[in-house]
Amino acid sequence: MSEAAGSRDRQELPIGIQTFRKIREGGYSYVDKTAFAERLIEEGSDYFLSRPRRFGKSLFLDTLKELFEGNEPLFRGLHIHDRWDWFVRRPVIKLSVGAGTLTSLEAVQISATRQIERLARLAGVPAPSFPLPHSFPDLIESVADHAGRRVVVLVDEYDKPILDAISDPRAARINRDFLLGLYGPI
Repeated sequence: MSEAAGSRDRQELPIGIQTFRKIREGGYSYVDKTAFAERLIEEGSDYFLSRPRRFGKSLFLDTLKELFEGNEPLFRGLHIHDRWDWFVRRPVIKLSVGAGTLTSLEAVQISATRQIERLARLAGVPAPSFPLPHSFPDLIESVADHAGRRVVVLVDEYDKPILDAISDPRAARINRDFLLGLYGPI
């Protein structure tokens, strides 16, 4: 086999790509984790996934999002494809407070408010009128009512506001306490 022919058969590694759609549509190498996803979905309902940074948590959550939203073409050739009911689509709320530097409570509140407003817009429901942290459960309830089914809630970068303020223990505690109130309803 010529070197040129061999290089055509290789797939690029998805370095820095955290979206399942980009990896699958871009033809990048992908290690199929859908058997693990299927097992998690069948065996329980609430999970906390803790792994070191850069170990694929964001990509795995994005894979779950695409799965629950029923984006069948992305899963062709993967373990779960023939085992999933593609006619059932589930509403997904994927919250990520990982953008920007969040060292102060005000920055965390602004980030969370923007996320909740964006998620409401994407779901086609009015933005919650309750102040944080009460607006998050209101969003979940509104989306469930609008869709007529339970909502899948995925939270990514859940600890970034604490890590961003880690050099200031007081600020880190304030951010942690706010996040406890925000994530508590989940």
